[in-house]
Amino acid sequence: MAGPQGEHGGPPEDMNPAQGLPTPENTNLSPEEIADLLKMREEEKLARDVYLTLYEKWGSPVFSNIARSEQMHMDAIGVLLDRYSLDDPVAQTGDARGVFSDPQIQDLYNQLVEQGSASLEAALTVGATIEDLDIKDLNETIARTTHADIQTVYERLRTGSYHHMQAFVGNLRAQGADYTPQFISAEEFQRILSEPHGRGGEHGRGHGQGHGPGQGQGNCQEMDASATPTP
Repeated sequence: MAGPQGEHGGPPEDMNPAQGLPTPENTNLSPEEIADLLKMREEEKLARDVYLTLYEKWGSPVFSNIARSEQMHMDAIGVLLDRYSLDDPVAQTGDARGVFSDPQIQDLYNQLVEQGSASLEAALTVGATIEDLDIKDLNETIARTTHADIQTVYERLRTGSYHHMQAFVGNLRAQGADYTPQFISAEEFQRILSEPHGRGGEHGRGHGQGHGPGQGQGNCQEMDASATPTP
């Protein structure tokens, strides 16, 4: 992973979101929990693939920085798929960039890349949109799972998405633009932006209490430096 911060705000070492997970009491998942894991695996891949493509188009380091984090998010969901013996939708496509098993995610990828190719401002808006959707979906999946290990990973991914949202909106504002949330509430959006960088996950929505204080501390550093606006 990345080393010390650079002039463009390269990320510090990220915490592995699958590190130190609690052992599940059982490995029986509901159909909803299975569907959520499979969707989140490809949704994190969508974020990574879009950001890599937009980095190649525009060269803004915010995309390459956050793409590295999204790879870790993908890997964390992959750990859960292995733990619960679920077929990996990413393996079915050979992890080819821009190729997805879920046709809805495939259509969304195509749409977002097209939108983000119009201008750097449009690309940054696409980034904020992806994180907006990701936070909304993670809020819902956290509420649906009864497994502490899955909930822990989702909460860590949501904290990462808070930081990524800060980064994209910060870059948009540096360009004289802004972002209006489409999926999460205006109140949640403002709360995320008002947090100091790297502390976006401390005031969650009440999910996941009782996992212990150690589970969230290292996570708060994830992608902190990526919030530095691109000059």
